[in-house]
Order: sequence, then C-alpha cells, then structure tokens
Amino acid sequence: MSNVLIVHAHPEPKSLTSALKDLTVETLTAQGHAVQVSDLYAANWKAVADRGDFLEQKQADRLSYAVESRHAFATGTQTPDVEAEQQKLLWADAVLLSFPMWWFGMPAILKGWVDRVFAYGFAYGVGAHGGERWGDRYGEGTLSGRRAMLSVTIGGRAPHYGERGVNGRLDDLLWPIQHGMLFYPGMRVLPPFVVYQSDRLTDAEWPAVAEAYRQRIAQLFSDEPIPYRAQNGGHYDGQQVLKSGLGAGQSGTRIHLVQPGDPKEVLDGAHLAAPATRKLEVCQDS
Repeated sequence: MSNVLIVHAHPEPKSLTSALKDLTVETLTAQGHAVQVSDLYAANWKAVADRGDFLEQKQADRLSYAVESRHAFATGTQTPDVEAEQQKLLWADAVLLSFPMWWFGMPAILKGWVDRVFAYGFAYGVGAHGGERWGDRYGEGTLSGRRAMLSVTIGGRAPHYGERGVNGRLDDLLWPIQHGMLFYPGMRVLPPFVVYQSDRLTDAEWPAVAEAYRQRIAQLFSDEPIPYRAQNGGHYDGQQVLKSGLGAGQSGTRIHLVQPGDPKEVLDGAHLAAPATRKLEVCQDS
C-alpha cells in the first residue's frame, strides 16, 4: 500500500471541497493506504513569505527570499512548520491538492504553502547546472517518482472553461499549478478532478459526484498522467525552447505535451534524482 498526502485549503469544514477531502480520506483508508492531511485553514497556516521564515538570516541588511531559503535549507535552520511539510512530501507516494478555484487560481493560503515549503534546494535549485543543463526540474527533481492530482471546485459552468469559453481553457488556468508547481519538482501529474457549479450542487446530485470521485481516487496509482515533456528528455534545445518540428498542430501550452510520433524522451541516468523517501540530510556550509 502507499502513502498519500492531502493538502487541503478551504475555510469551511461543511463545504463541498471539504466533503471531497473527507471522501478522499475514507476511500484511500478503505483501500489500505496511509493518509496524512495538511488542513491549512484548521492549522492557521502562515501564508506570507517573509523574514519570519528564517531562524537565522544570511544577509541581515536586505531580504532576498531565494538566498535565505537556500541558506536555511542547507543549514537546517528552516522553521519547524516548513520542515514538517517537507517531511510529509518526502513520505508521500502521491500528493493531492484540494481547493476551490478563487479568482482563477488557488486560495492565497495554499499558494503560501507552496511559496514557503517548496524551498531552494528542496523543490528548486536542484541538480547539476551548467552549459545547456538547467538542473533537475520538469520531470526530474526531489519529488520525482510521486504522483499528484488536483481536486478543484469551481462556481462557474463547464462551457465557460472550454475551448472557446470566456474564462479560458481550464488546462491553461491550471498550467501554473500542474506544470509549474507539481511537475517542476518531478511529480507525475494526473488530470484534475473538477466539480463545476459547485455552489449550486444539490443533495440529489451529490451521490453521482461522490461516485465519480471515488473512481478517480481508486485509480490514483493506475491512471495515466498528463504527458508533459521532460525538460532534459531531448525535446528542448540548450535554451529550453521546444525544438523545431515538435508540437506541430498544437498551440499555447499544448505544445509541451508529448504527441504521438514524437521522438522518445531519453533522460541521462547520471542526472536522474531517485525518489526521495528518507529524511532530509542537512549539509552544513563550508
């Protein structure tokens, strides 16, 4: 059986979003999986990234968040709440983000979780950098080998988020989260589970939604992930631009999906980051 981390962001325990989170726990537990839930509102999670995130500041006169994040991770001086969430991510075989879409994105508290937990050296700034190699990211990295999925409730109607919908394609709206936050540190991202018109869902409609979600959760470790191209798989040039001839017939973010007939991606095994399942090893600055 596997370990699953649910990061949940909704202020109301009786909301549809929270009901889906509870159903996730129930379904996974019944399957024999181990589950942890980071309920950000219940925990009063600190969403703001600031000086308070660093127990000792490397540059006292001016805050560079990336510099301090790197220093704190390397020296073991991250705040306990950040390190605890990183340990949960290392423990997990799959990560589910549970949230309502507010103003075309995730709630600020969840974005703050990503900002603070995905530290330099943990989720970015990982792997060899030099020449045409830009580190281990987009398909490689600390969280490689794990699966990820979004559970999203949306107040609007499905056509509004379709190919020609006024709100834009949902895949494009979720691109910064799915590709930029989850695929970037190496996770394989499954298509999201989405409930439209969530604020109008009736009691009579709930059983069908619940059953559809149970089926998705039951297939968490067997469904095919979104076929994002790996950064170091050979499809991008030295400037990380998609090579000529790839992505033909597609536009926008869809050019970054592997298409039938594309050359097979080949990752250099010397640079592959094995799935991290141990506790963090702290490297002291020399």
